[in-house]
Amino acid sequence: MRVALAVCCLLGNVPVAAQDDAALLARGRLLFTQGTAPSCALCHTLKDAGTHGAIGPVLDELQPDASRVASALRSGIGAMPSYRATLDDAQIAALARYVAKASGAAP
Repeated sequence: MRVALAVCCLLGNVPVAAQDDAALLARGRLLFTQGTAPSCALCHTLKDAGTHGAIGPVLDELQPDASRVASALRSGIGAMPSYRATLDDAQIAALARYVAKASGAAP
């Protein structure tokens, strides 16, 4: 019982923002790998996601910030279609945050 209480107390000290960010990044990763049609992973290479796309830019090299990713998702760019009709704002935010963080974009 004491161990369980100690674990709960320790976990309770993790900032809510850090927990929220981890959940947001996990949701974004899931959207990147399998949550869109066509899948981001089909076209884009992103090491963190384990993808090797052959059409779109290598995101690890491009390192787009979240704003740039969100804009591309909403409007499309080049051969990339818009996902405005299939992703809601929260999904776009999660996906954009994940790509920016995973690619090493400046915060």
